[in-house]
Amino acid sequence: MDLEHHERRIRRLALAISIPLCIVVVLTFLGVVMIIHKRKRPHDNTTAVDTRDVLSVWNFDGKLAFEDIIRATENFSESYIIGSGGYGTVYKAQLRGGRLVAVKRLHKTEEDNMNDEKRFISEIEVLTKIRHRSIVKLYGYCSHQLYKFLVYDYIDRGSLHATLENEELAKELNWQRRVAIARDVAQAMYYLHHECNPPIIHRDITSSNILIDAHFKACVSDFGTARIIKPDSSNWSELAGTYGYIAPELSYTSVVTTKCDVYSFGVVVLEIVMGRYPRELQTLPSIEIAMEMLDQRTPLPTMEEVEEIALLVQLAFACMQTSPRSRPEMQDVYQKLTRHPFS
Repeated sequence: MDLEHHERRIRRLALAISIPLCIVVVLTFLGVVMIIHKRKRPHDNTTAVDTRDVLSVWNFDGKLAFEDIIRATENFSESYIIGSGGYGTVYKAQLRGGRLVAVKRLHKTEEDNMNDEKRFISEIEVLTKIRHRSIVKLYGYCSHQLYKFLVYDYIDRGSLHATLENEELAKELNWQRRVAIARDVAQAMYYLHHECNPPIIHRDITSSNILIDAHFKACVSDFGTARIIKPDSSNWSELAGTYGYIAPELSYTSVVTTKCDVYSFGVVVLEIVMGRYPRELQTLPSIEIAMEMLDQRTPLPTMEEVEEIALLVQLAFACMQTSPRSRPEMQDVYQKLTRHPFS
């Protein structure tokens, strides 16, 4: 009887030891299998993308997905390209629900790759913080070893620069629309400088980075060089922007301020009223001379429109003062434009 009792105790003890041991063995086996599977995942030498590697693709209305972008552009076929620059190539894509989006895919380059990555991160950081009708809407982004792209709202008419360069399209920009475009850009910059906390400096306000929609509403885009002004920082930065729009003080200082954007805005305003980039910037001695250089492709302005154009030129000259301290704040510029009765 004692022997039988002793055997039962031994069996219970063996069972108590073997069950946890089996669990440990099974878990260890599963862990090894998962590690091996992870190491066997395809890398750069494959054309198929495992979407689990995609770091972040947002949803709007639950319909935006990585696969949808790839399908809509036929894996970024050249036939969908609508623009290209040093930073990336822009594609037009129609999603399953019918919505049109613009997809900017970063160039794959070995040189200056770090700088492109900084622009990519900067644009995401800024555009995820802000929402404004005169600033391009970012729907999502993707960061993958094969694909890096950003997804924006599609703006029908393209850039202000392209519109002004096209003889027929430029004629559609009557004086009311041109004044409204200047006001839209001023409103966007007022929002960035005075309503965002901390303020945001765009650093590349140009006619190429202003988009126009079907209703001639202007929208500021391309925030790859934008900087968020941090109160506990020197706000030192390497030179950025487009030649001809860069504030003159940036030739001798590396500190960026909102007044740098103000200068660029002044250049764009003159471009709007003249219909071309104002190469005569250094030789324009007066507002009166500038008024004689208005875009001739647009019908002659009415007396009321002349007043509004004169205000634009006056503000442009104020914004383009050599000394940053002499330039107005965008708050003042926007208020002067909105107080005027012309619309």
